[in-house]
Amino acid sequence: MQYRTLGRTGVQVSTLVLGAMNFGKIGNTTQADATTIVDAALGAGINLIDTADAYSGGQSEEMVGKAIAGRRDDVVLATKATLPMGDERNQRGGSRRWLVTALENSLRRLGVDHVDLYQMHRWDPTTSDDETLSALTDLQRAGKIRYFGSSTFPAYRIAQAQWAAREGRLSRYVTEQPNYSILQRGIEAHVLPATQEYGMGVLAWSPLASGWLSGAIRAGQEISTNRSGFMKHRYDISIPANRAKLDAVEQLATVADEAGLSMIQLALGFVTAHPGVTSAIIGPRTMDHLSSQLAAADTVLPADVLDAIDAIVAPGVDLAAHEKNDTPPALLEPALRRR
Repeated sequence: MQYRTLGRTGVQVSTLVLGAMNFGKIGNTTQADATTIVDAALGAGINLIDTADAYSGGQSEEMVGKAIAGRRDDVVLATKATLPMGDERNQRGGSRRWLVTALENSLRRLGVDHVDLYQMHRWDPTTSDDETLSALTDLQRAGKIRYFGSSTFPAYRIAQAQWAAREGRLSRYVTEQPNYSILQRGIEAHVLPATQEYGMGVLAWSPLASGWLSGAIRAGQEISTNRSGFMKHRYDISIPANRAKLDAVEQLATVADEAGLSMIQLALGFVTAHPGVTSAIIGPRTMDHLSSQLAAADTVLPADVLDAIDAIVAPGVDLAAHEKNDTPPALLEPALRRR
């Protein structure tokens, strides 16, 4: 396992992060499954576990908490907030009112008195940066969080939040968690230059592109991954963006074969090769998934392989931009772009 410094925090983290989104009902994973996966991941040298309050309605945090009980100090523990946690309209977002409550709920579910990294799961356009950053700064000073970061923020929001922190003399986001894979390279054009400018650590989610780069999806085969069962539109080959992904996957499979690599090694090695990326978040649902992903822990792609990838999916290009979750609101809501 390789280790890198998380931005400018001085904290050393593994280049593969254990993501716990599949713990609980989302991934059909039991507590025994989760504990076994955590045991194996820590044993292999992974030292950062990432979860969120919204994963299976809190189940993921509860499972992670039980799995790390008795070894809390061995884990860099990260969780997230802002996504809806109930029908009540204030049980979401980046307000002080909600973040204080959300963190207390997360600490209770995790069975800990602090988290190392608390991340805003999405940018909340209804709440000012000052409101969110001041609440996070106070939670940090209270010792309930060590650092805080953003997730899936557009580049202009990353820059704005840095300026707001400076002007308000508040603590700042020290990490960003963006969607990044061979098939979704848009962050190379805007987000990664911004995070590098501000010295932020980057924890890339979905490096296997929701299973497209796992080796389980190939032309002429039925797509039967767990996620395709409840997100059918993202795997429907009649949709042009999905056909483009499948065409790229077939070409990438040839590159992997010629390099003597698995598709997973190619995918994870690509993400961790970027100088602006600290770690890639893997989200195993089974021990077989974890084992195949751990095999990529020390993968370093040579220049000719990276060049071959660039020829298939150009730098800065998203093959399915609508799946990125960082689209400016005005592009989604007509009323916001009309007088």
